[in-house]
Amino acid sequence: MTDIILLEGGTGQELLNRSSNKAPRHWSAEYLLTEPGLVRAVHRDYILAGARVITINAYSASFTRMTLLGEADRVPELQRLACDLARAARDDAGEAGHGVAIAGCLPPLNGTYRPDRVRQFEENLAEYRQLAALQAPYVDLFRCETLSTADEGRAAAMAAAATGRPVWVSWTLDDAGGTALRSGETITQAHQALTGIPVAAVLANCTAPEAISAAMAELVATGLPTGGYANGFMPIPKSFLPGKTLDQVAVRQDLDPAAYARFAMAWVAGGASIVGGCCETGPAHIARLRADLIAAGHTLVSVAGI
Repeated sequence: MTDIILLEGGTGQELLNRSSNKAPRHWSAEYLLTEPGLVRAVHRDYILAGARVITINAYSASFTRMTLLGEADRVPELQRLACDLARAARDDAGEAGHGVAIAGCLPPLNGTYRPDRVRQFEENLAEYRQLAALQAPYVDLFRCETLSTADEGRAAAMAAAATGRPVWVSWTLDDAGGTALRSGETITQAHQALTGIPVAAVLANCTAPEAISAAMAELVATGLPTGGYANGFMPIPKSFLPGKTLDQVAVRQDLDPAAYARFAMAWVAGGASIVGGCCETGPAHIARLRADLIAAGHTLVSVAGI
């Protein structure tokens, strides 16, 4: 059967669900400062559930987001904390942590799900280069994730590739179930924007699982290792305001671990070799997916070279 790399589930929403602080000022980065043990525990629990890649909790620790709070000078501290806690969690996991890769995180910089807010290429590239330089000494690869335009993906991938680390690019798709990015660009167009950049894998994430299913053939057609990690939200409104996710988006009630695993197993059947979960999936989802993959005869593997 197939060698599969199993990712973790959502980190930011899992932290929010476990913490008593439901209105973090620094978004998910808040917990790096106030509940580092919780961040460490979430990472560890994903490893114990079977994840072979965990991503640092730095999604909201960008210069753009922290500037909104007047705290851009704290970004290096937050980035280092995110890296240190992920590495410590890998150690906490003991034997299960052996071979687990730590992924850096290059997220959308000016708001998730909003292609109309994506800034000019050179401006994005400059900030991504700063973030990648802060993370590179401590991570094994980069996940450029939840990107909604081809140009945004190109900027993140170019900055990550300059570090010499492997680069995965993951786009967020239109929840309507087509194969387009939220910008309306096709996956083929987004992939063509990566020409000349040494990208090691392409994925779709933070999107309805049905949309990833519809897009899998086009992802596989890129010829690169392919994957998906979906969210558990109802469709994202085009007027989504960053920073107020649960005020605007309801959580689906039909994606328990078994139901989610059925989607992911279908992606594997369609050619995916990297699967996991995004917002509103947790360790139980990853544990069930691990069990189903093994039962189907697949082999769970680490990232090459880790």
